[in-house]
Amino acid sequence: MSFTVTSWSSPASGVVRCFASVLAVVASLVAAVVPAHAHGPGNAPRAADGDASIASVKQIDERTQDIMVHSPAMHSSIPVRVILPKNWNSEKEAKFPVLYMLHGGDDNYTSWTRETDVEELARKSDVLVVMPDGGKFGYYSDWHAGTHNWETFHTKELVRLMEKEYRASSARAIMGLSMGGFGALNYAGRHRGMFRYVAAMSSYVDLNEPSVRLTLQLGSQRDGIDIKDVWGDPVRDFGVWQDHNPAAMTRAFRGTRVHLSTGDGTVGPLDAGRPLDVLLVGSVAETVLPEQTRRFASALRSAGVTTTTHIYRPGTHSWPYWQRELHAVWPTVTRVLDQ
Repeated sequence: MSFTVTSWSSPASGVVRCFASVLAVVASLVAAVVPAHAHGPGNAPRAADGDASIASVKQIDERTQDIMVHSPAMHSSIPVRVILPKNWNSEKEAKFPVLYMLHGGDDNYTSWTRETDVEELARKSDVLVVMPDGGKFGYYSDWHAGTHNWETFHTKELVRLMEKEYRASSARAIMGLSMGGFGALNYAGRHRGMFRYVAAMSSYVDLNEPSVRLTLQLGSQRDGIDIKDVWGDPVRDFGVWQDHNPAAMTRAFRGTRVHLSTGDGTVGPLDAGRPLDVLLVGSVAETVLPEQTRRFASALRSAGVTTTTHIYRPGTHSWPYWQRELHAVWPTVTRVLDQ
């Protein structure tokens, strides 16, 4: 990812404008629920016109492929990166558990392999790793307006396609960072029982938080998006917002193990060598997350959900910390999927 903060000639106005710019960028970074049976008619994932299909396959290395998936729900082809299980070729009839990995805002499906060593982690694993594109600012939702039906693509079309073409089993886990962490929680809560494990790194978890509302509004404006197109008007369409709000659907996570992690915004050794403006953005983006994460974790536990947390100091909104967290949760993910 690359982030920029505008510099200004006037010191006094510069602080105000720079802070506004930081908030806007934070929104796109941090932007990375009721169970499915409880949805109202207008809030459930939309039915696709047909099954998704593979338009093309590009072999990246022995076990990594980029596939273009034609999506009826999206009315276009969406790229997906796949890491095949270690015994994919030797066990021709076997089915394999699957881990879906969602990217953050202003990024794409290549981010996990570009910024982490997930391919090395998966080298000895019999887990199918699926990294779909979710749009730079798709919010992992079927939009209230328009044809951005990301949820239908990811949770219906892509899941069926992986089962049909890549021998994916019904044992699934999902994780994401920033906007992708929200997406992972949104999908796990709205599709109760679909995932055994969900991990959200540095993601907002409560759409009712004033700081979240502010960053979503500023960030969407910066990116040329009307946030009302995503979930409707926050007041008039309050129910739609709550249908996509992890903090409003804690009981929907029963039966799914949840892991939440975030830094406290303090700059640390892992930030060494990064430009000052990038450090500022990463620090501000993370600072607002620990308290809402603690409250959400407490609510989940009260609802009977097995929940773990890792709120670390120091820690900014940046890849070195997410790489470390990936290593921390990997053994648990693979163990849960093997059960």
